[in-house]
Amino acid sequence: EPFHCPRPDVVMMSMKVAKIALPLFLCWCLGFSEAIYFHIAETEQKCFMEEVPAETMIIGKYKTQLFDRASNGWLPSSPGIGMHVEIKNPFEQVMLSRHYAAEGRFTFTSHDAGEHVVCIGTNTTRWFGGNKLRVHLDISVGQPDYSEVATKEKLSELQLRVRQLLDQVEQITKEQNYQRTREERFRQVSDSTNARVLWWALGQTIILVLMGIWQMRHLKGFFEAKKLV
Repeated sequence: EPFHCPRPDVVMMSMKVAKIALPLFLCWCLGFSEAIYFHIAETEQKCFMEEVPAETMIIGKYKTQLFDRASNGWLPSSPGIGMHVEIKNPFEQVMLSRHYAAEGRFTFTSHDAGEHVVCIGTNTTRWFGGNKLRVHLDISVGQPDYSEVATKEKLSELQLRVRQLLDQVEQITKEQNYQRTREERFRQVSDSTNARVLWWALGQTIILVLMGIWQMRHLKGFFEAKKLV
């Protein structure tokens, strides 16, 4: 069968649909956050790395459960057991260090792009029988509480949805800029490494040539001394 090229208007329409679908897909992906849980012992601290762009809000929600040996299950922690949260920026500077209750949330805004370290541990040493504590942690990037925003700013459902899409598109732009910066930094490191490898190979070649010349002169002097040439 003969091959028919698509019409220009069809191609332009497909490109427009792709330009619209990609941001919507990324917005849909950014709308989710991954929740984890882990066990922590007395005076123990767990740290996590979150790589985020600059000027990005990070919200963490957590709750704790204490193991009950009588029921062989996990029960809500007593009010006396709380958590200590410490957050460091990519330059190892402490951005947040605060004590919280057994269940709550913490927020901060990243001023520098890169890996931020979130450390969470207990703020008390008064435990019951040395049981371990289970911590449920949910860290989301760029996701404020839109119910509070709608109540505070008196937004309708449509206005709130538009606000969410605008915030997510802004977050996508920040992420793209950050990835572009990382790519440029990686390219600089790669170019520097390639240049060093080139100079190292050139240096090795020069040394080998000089050693060859020296050996030839040494052999020539040896043969002349022995009157072989």
